[in-house]
Amino acid sequence: MTHQPLLPRPGSGRRAAGVLLAAATLLGAALPASAARAEPATGPDAAAAARTPRYLDPRLPTAERVRDLLGRMTLEEKIGQMTQAERGSVDADPTRIAALNLGSLLSGGGSTPTPNTPAAWADMVDGYQRQALTTRLHIPLLYGVDSVHGHGNLAGATVFPHNIGMGATRDPGLVAEEEHITATETRATGPQWVFAPCVCVTRDERWGRAYESFGENPALVSRMTTAVDGFQGTRRSDLARPDRVLATVKHFAGDGDTTYGTSTTGDYRIDRGVTVTSHRRFDAVDLAPYVTAVQAHHVGSIMPSYSSVQWTDVPGSGPVRMSASKELLTDVLKRKIGFDGFLISDWDAITELPGDFATQVRTSVNAGMDMFMQPYDAPQFEQALSAEVQAGRVPMSRIDDAVSRILRAKFDLGLFEHPYTDRTNIDSVGSSAHRAVARRAVAESQVLLKNDHHALPLAPSQRIYVAGVNADDLGNQAGGWTLTWQGQSGNTAFPGTTILQGIRNAAPNVTYSADAAAPTTGYDVGIVVIGETPYAEGLGDVGVGGHTLELSTTDRANIDRVCSAISTCIVLDVAGRPQIVTGQLPAADAFVMSWLPGSEGDGVADVLFGKRPFTGRLPVTWPRSEAQEPINIGDPQYDPLFPYGFGLTTRGRTTSAQLG
Repeated sequence: MTHQPLLPRPGSGRRAAGVLLAAATLLGAALPASAARAEPATGPDAAAAARTPRYLDPRLPTAERVRDLLGRMTLEEKIGQMTQAERGSVDADPTRIAALNLGSLLSGGGSTPTPNTPAAWADMVDGYQRQALTTRLHIPLLYGVDSVHGHGNLAGATVFPHNIGMGATRDPGLVAEEEHITATETRATGPQWVFAPCVCVTRDERWGRAYESFGENPALVSRMTTAVDGFQGTRRSDLARPDRVLATVKHFAGDGDTTYGTSTTGDYRIDRGVTVTSHRRFDAVDLAPYVTAVQAHHVGSIMPSYSSVQWTDVPGSGPVRMSASKELLTDVLKRKIGFDGFLISDWDAITELPGDFATQVRTSVNAGMDMFMQPYDAPQFEQALSAEVQAGRVPMSRIDDAVSRILRAKFDLGLFEHPYTDRTNIDSVGSSAHRAVARRAVAESQVLLKNDHHALPLAPSQRIYVAGVNADDLGNQAGGWTLTWQGQSGNTAFPGTTILQGIRNAAPNVTYSADAAAPTTGYDVGIVVIGETPYAEGLGDVGVGGHTLELSTTDRANIDRVCSAISTCIVLDVAGRPQIVTGQLPAADAFVMSWLPGSEGDGVADVLFGKRPFTGRLPVTWPRSEAQEPINIGDPQYDPLFPYGFGLTTRGRTTSAQLG
């Protein structure tokens, strides 16, 4: 896409720069970032410019600017940079941003301005930024959001397929293009930092975050780390552009490889569980994508997992939470792999560590954590860390290392020169051009698993009967992390095209019956859309929150009714992971895994009607029964319903198998 030049930021023109320059000089304080953008001054302004701190000189190397700024900071100011709060904790009194010297804010899932529009987002973030710039050193704020399949908190943003569907495309270039669009839409509305992409390797589909993974094969996930380039660009200087954001690979490491078992609350739990493994296997399966993300793509931040690791090759080893593992955060990630960005903890993650709060803070900082997501207890965190440093239990060198990493990101993002939102691309949010890329991603993600009797592609002239709630529900086809943390069913929350609408756009003679209760006579083709309703994280774990790999009673009944009554029957599965369809598969002439396609149901119709060929391949193994989990390519006695990499391709009326 064509990139337009930067527009002036609010309050950053030459007149504003001169006013801020004079004010900073009178206060004896460092100059705000916008002042450094002014043209060479004369008269009184020239004398003031001569006293401009070196960290505000954009001509200097970033490392030198970081050193200069770090040398001017108090302990309280440094600890503030290590603290991230949820916007809800400061919204009623934004002056708390300056009072706490906060380095960062975030919007959790569903945390949005009112109204939830691009302009309101930009105004909100700029308002918080103005507060940050009132501090003594005028250090700008870094604002983070979970843009995991588009700018998901924003109503009207382009909603892409979740990562599991993108893994099915086997298209790293498309993944980078998707994330470039997401970066453009995110930064145009204020946030400069995204908690994405997830490069976990999912090894058990009972895990409630399986759809956030590109797949079960670490080689495939590593290929898809091109997502980092889509977000950040390929050069460090790209980060300052209005179409780029700082990326975060997560959740380091092994969160998709945890052991399924009973939690302390007595229910079955795999999210936030324990990865029981050897160092060698951990390196090969769980760590590999992070090595690629760091060494090939230079990702700017990494989020450690809630999960723990227990080494099978260390006698007497017990589980160690990732947020407490100096071995993995510092010795492996920072020193051995060479990660020079900063680590951000997950939501309130350190409170799951052993000990009291002071012990939790001390343990995680000393392990190597740099910034702490403390949504609603930022003051307590800052007080605890300050006391630990003053008591000598956290060395000042560790604080300086953490703050240096955070400041480097802010300089690279150009926030000291351009602290406010560049709205150049704000009109591109949810644009037809962006949605066209999402539609193509949907089409490439579809995996054709069965196609007897040339059932697909369909002809527009055929009389078509469509059944199933998921055929006409945008919320269900978008899944979790869409407007809210858990996502939500329904068609009113965001613009898009349901699968049913896509089918109707392709064919004139379509009847829809959500429960398959309407008469089925007189139709050439029946399409049954089955699948899941939205969920996120542990609420999607099998045995928790009512979710399971088994089909619902309603879905099974719809398949039985439609496929027994109409001569050609096609089943589409809209879900974040494989479901158990062994008993229903014989009834269908064609079976398509549609994953969680997002806002563009037309992309599903494109392959159903042959406008685009089926090319997708399974990024995970499809089990015959839930009892087979965990099942992954390379396992002994590997006997799935469909193997990893399987997918039928179509070219006109010709269907062929592929595996890989």
